[in-house]
Amino acid sequence: MTRLLRYLVLVLAALAAGCANNTLNNDNLAIAAGFKVITPVKPDQQAILAKLPKDKVSPVTYNGTMYYVIPDSLNNLAYVGGAAEYQEYQKLRIAKQLSNNNLEAAQMNQMDAVGLGGWGGGVAFVGGFRR
Repeated sequence: MTRLLRYLVLVLAALAAGCANNTLNNDNLAIAAGFKVITPVKPDQQAILAKLPKDKVSPVTYNGTMYYVIPDSLNNLAYVGGAAEYQEYQKLRIAKQLSNNNLEAAQMNQMDAVGLGGWGGGVAFVGGFRR
């Protein structure tokens, strides 16, 4: 297999893996951890949701109970869980990060194996001339 073909296969595999990883966002992790999707209908719930930072888990005390909330203000939704769901969410986030790190390392190792890692290898075209 030529170097260029190997490189193209590697790039396509990296793109496919990247797309797969992007689909596992905070919302999906929250659902996998047991968070419930709610639509805030009461004015006090809507006010709380509006004040929360986007894409972050925030502890919220509501009616004397502690909840962990991830707002989705674009869709007027909130992902809500208790302490157990929050702990599971944290575990899933760490596992996802480790998986992403392992994928990146494997991709770099593959590029090194075919001579394309770092600054070496490959074909460079500058100004239309092959170097």
